Amino acid sequence: MAYDKQLAERVSRTFGILGVFFEEKYMMGGICYMVNDKMCAGVIKDELMTRIDPEGTEDAMKKKGCRLMDFTGKTMKGFLFIDPEGTDMDNDLEYWIRLALEYNPRAKSSKKKK
Repeated sequence: MAYDKQLAERVSRTFGILGVFFEEKYMMGGICYMVNDKMCAGVIKDELMTRIDPEGTEDAMKKKGCRLMDFTGKTMKGFLFIDPEGTDMDNDLEYWIRLALEYNPRAKSSKKKK
């Protein structure tokens, strides 16, 4: 299944509304949004992927539609999937994008391949 293009447009629009410069990269069968050369958010199938402060995972898991990202069969600290129920309202989507942006300055950059 290809990624949800409508959700991707909403994510792009939200970054724009917040005045954040981002780059789109196609990977993992979806689209990732890079902020400051770091993975910040993405859309995989019909779910939003966010990269948040690992210390905030427990609180985030209490929100509707949220689960640990298990793309490869094991979870990664600070990476979450939010299903359509958790992003159906624009204010819900903005919540997740803001949470990812809050952590972005402290997130480690991915190692660049030479």
